[in-house]
Formats: sequence, C-alpha cells, structure tokens
Amino acid sequence: MPPFRADAESILESVSDGVFTVDADWRITSFNRAAEAITGIRRREAIGKTCSDVFRASMCETDCALRHTVRTGKPIINQSAFIIDAEGRRIPISVSTAILRDASGKIVGGAETFRDLSLVEELRKELEGRVQVGDLVSRSAAMRRVFDLLPQVASSDVTVLIHGETGTGKELLARAVHNLSARKDKPFVPVNCGALPDTLLESELFGYVKGAFTGAARDKPGRFAMAEGGTVFLDEIGDITPAMQVRLLRVLQEKTYESLGGTQTRKADVRIIAATHRDLTALIRQGAFREDLFYRLNVVKLDLPPLRKRKEDIPLMVGHFVARFNRRQDKSIAGVATDAMTLIMAHDYPGNVRELENIIERAFVLCDSGKIEQVHLPPELTGQLLHVKPPVGKTIAAQIHAAEAQAIRAALETHGGNRLAAAQALGLHKSTLFRKIKVLGIELPDRDGRSGRKTAERRETGTP
Repeated sequence: MPPFRADAESILESVSDGVFTVDADWRITSFNRAAEAITGIRRREAIGKTCSDVFRASMCETDCALRHTVRTGKPIINQSAFIIDAEGRRIPISVSTAILRDASGKIVGGAETFRDLSLVEELRKELEGRVQVGDLVSRSAAMRRVFDLLPQVASSDVTVLIHGETGTGKELLARAVHNLSARKDKPFVPVNCGALPDTLLESELFGYVKGAFTGAARDKPGRFAMAEGGTVFLDEIGDITPAMQVRLLRVLQEKTYESLGGTQTRKADVRIIAATHRDLTALIRQGAFREDLFYRLNVVKLDLPPLRKRKEDIPLMVGHFVARFNRRQDKSIAGVATDAMTLIMAHDYPGNVRELENIIERAFVLCDSGKIEQVHLPPELTGQLLHVKPPVGKTIAAQIHAAEAQAIRAALETHGGNRLAAAQALGLHKSTLFRKIKVLGIELPDRDGRSGRKTAERRETGTP
C-alpha cells in the first residue's frame, strides 16, 4: 500500500492556527478554516482583498509584520498584536510570518499565521484577581462580594434593590442580573422614575387606552407590557411620589395593573429591579416613602461602593475603557502614560465610574496615537496639581512628585497601611512603590495593615 501523502491545503485546513497568504500586491490568496473561525470572516469574503482591509490589525497601518519580513527577509515569530473581528470585537493574537518564493527563488508573496490568545488573556486576568461581569470590571473585595451574589440572585425571580451613588453603574449591574437570569432572552426595559412627573410616569409604566386623556388617539402599551417575560428596571425609585408608590405596591403584591383610563386588569409577568442613590430608610422616617413598598423592593439588596472607595479598580477600568473606545473609534491608543495615570488615580471622582469613562472618552478625542498623556486630561485633574504644595520649588517635576505622593498616601490610607494592596491599587510593582515611598519621603503608618509590625521595627531592618 503506497504511503499516504497530504497536500498543503489539507494540512492548512487541519491546524488550529489561522493561516493566510498574500501575493505581491498584498491581496489574500488563501485563507484557512481556523482564520475564518478566529476572525468571523468567510473565506470567500477575504480572498482577493488586501490583508489590511480584512484584519484591521493594530500593526497594519504602521508596523505590518509581513511587510517587515518581505522587506528584510527575516521572519517574525509570535509578535503580539490584535485584530478586529467581524462583530467589532478586539481579539488578542500572536503573529508569525514567512516569505513565499517561486521555483526560481523570486519573492512572490508572504504567509502569516496567527493564534487567538483570548483564552490566555482570560487566564491572565483570572491570575490578576480580576472579575468582569458584563461591563462591570473589578478586583476590589467590596465588588467581589457583589459579584459572588449575582449567580444566586439571577437564578431566582425575587425583586432586587440596588443602592449606590450616581454614576456607580447601577443600570450595568441590573443588566448583569438580567443577562444571567432565565429571562435573558426577553426584554430589559429601563425607566428613569426621577425624570418624569406622576402623570407621565404612570402612562409610561402602565400605558393608556384610547380616549384616556386629550390627545390619546390610540392605545399605547406601557413599559410593563413591553417587558413581558423580561425585566423592568426602575431607576431612582426613591424619587417617586406617595401616590405612585401605591400603584407600584399593587404591581409587586399582586403582579397586576391597569392601563391609564382602562378597566381591564393585566398580568405583569416581569421581574422588577429597582435602584436608588437615596437612603430609603431615612425617607421612611420622614414619611416620604412607604415602608411596605420598601420591604417589597428590598428582598435582596446590592450595594455598589463609590469609586473613591475602590481605587484599586481604576487601572482596570481605564484599560477596559481604552479597549472599548479603540473599538468604537477605530484607534490604537496604547494606554495611559505613568504621569497621567498618577493624576487619574489621585482624583476623588464625585461622578464615580461615569466620570472616569467621560475622562477617557475626552482623552480619545484629543489623543490620536501613542499613549494618553497629561495634556489630554481635563482641567479638574491637571488643575489639582496647583492645589498640592510641591515638596521643593514649583517645577512641573516637583508638582508631579507631589501628586504621586498624594495618590500613594490615599492608597495606603484606603488599605490600612497594607503596602502590597496599595501597590496593586496603584498599578505598581511593590518594589516600585517601596522605592517611591523612600524617594518622596512618605511617612508610613504605625502598622502595615498586614503583619502589624511597628514602623520602628521596619526601619531597624531597613524594610519599607
């Protein structure tokens, strides 16, 4: 029996790495099955097009690995990059390249293999202690407690009350609960209760029938009808009036409602998630919020801490927003420069996560390439240096040192003097933090928040 011989095409189809080849005009001549799977692009759509049009990789415009190989004759092995797939997602990859020659040795094109590193990236994030649920990303202990509750909360159908300051991501958390639940394939319908007066809110929630009021020329379904089988998210529930509270109480108790001007009782097959930035127990004491409605809403309560109490999440969130805006704006911003990150970490964020997102989005408008620098940050961040007395003189370098010292002191205070936790929160290696503490002359607390050793003992041993 003659030995089995596999042709090149069969081999390329069997490997798990994406492989494509180009001709001398950089048009794709072959595109294997794994390349289709990684990119989400069909072979027939790729062949004949230039590789930059197909891949939209981070290196295509300025540092194409294949062009470098063709120009220098040197192959590239496992160079890190990313591509944008057919659905607009950013996929981390490693790239290797080689030259294609004809029988006479003439260069006729090039070949590139690429490997999807998404799983490796996810494992790296797990090792870092990072947790991500939807658009919520965190490594803080406070948020981890919230994330740990989500599977159990989502699997039930109980009413959830989310409490947190404005901008902490209450709607994102509500969407995460919905997306993890059995209702995930049904609508998620948000309503801002604080933005509408009673009459409009009532018709918005329950709908109205033709003739219910002047101008009601036809029946209109409300948000409860639109969310049938899904979830209604009642944001700023603490701002509704006592009269509206009575109507909502009936929906929660009996799962029924009537449209405005109607007489037919309708079933409400929806899950209710409510959110507020206000202290509802204080409103109850003032007589501004019904106690029975509160207990109906407060079956499970999730507290979202403000960003100033979990500053260790800021570097993660910045990376998350940079990746998002790179996808949306088709840019390749490499991240945030160290001095700019120092200012970002030092800010108190009265607007919480929403404010941080706006800061990064603004920076993307001003930054075309490279890293986000201080000049790309808003005045409320860069101007804060003027309120910090520099340790020596008033030079820019001295002001930067003052801001670094302020950020380090805040991180140490937040973490009870635990220098390792403070280093992680600041996005620094622990040895870098120790060096900065010494250079900036920062006095450490009596206890380090981890072992309880006295400052004097640490100084005697020369340990920061």
